[in-house]
Amino acid sequence: MDELYIKKVLNGDSDAFRYFVHNYKDMAFNIAMSVLKSEFDASDVVQEAFLIAYSRLSTFRGDSKFSTWLCRIVINESLKHRKKLSTYDHLHPDIDPANEVAGDEIFDSIEPMEEDQRKYFVELALDRIASREALVLTLYYIEGYQIAEVSDLTGWSLSNVKVILSRGRKSMYAELNRILKSEKQLLY
Repeated sequence: MDELYIKKVLNGDSDAFRYFVHNYKDMAFNIAMSVLKSEFDASDVVQEAFLIAYSRLSTFRGDSKFSTWLCRIVINESLKHRKKLSTYDHLHPDIDPANEVAGDEIFDSIEPMEEDQRKYFVELALDRIASREALVLTLYYIEGYQIAEVSDLTGWSLSNVKVILSRGRKSMYAELNRILKSEKQLLY
């Protein structure tokens, strides 16, 4: 279906590009949020990424899916924007390994929750961990890319992606544990 709309846009039907915005805006926003940690900045980057995709659509070779190509643009723009802001991960506290818990314990706490509650806590935790880790976790678990695809999208080596993914899981567990402990305290 993407190919049909690409042809329409390239043949002068600029309204056909709405198809891409409609189908890929959530994916683009999730990726930008994982890097930038700010809805305002993520929205700006997503808008810029779609403008870039539109203006450079004629350079799309079709070697990959359109969504992969757009994802790469979003990642690049997000990383450029973060660098411009120079707010890397120093805004977020370091994860204390002593507070880490086993993944099963976290999932036992989250499992009985409604889906929207689980989503809320996962998004909150993603917002609190390092940007690189949040990006890799988002691409792998939420967007469903394979490790090799994450490597291609980010430009990081396979081994680097695996290390970041492993660290991200640990950070996520620790952060979810902190969040759930504080939520429990508020309830009692």
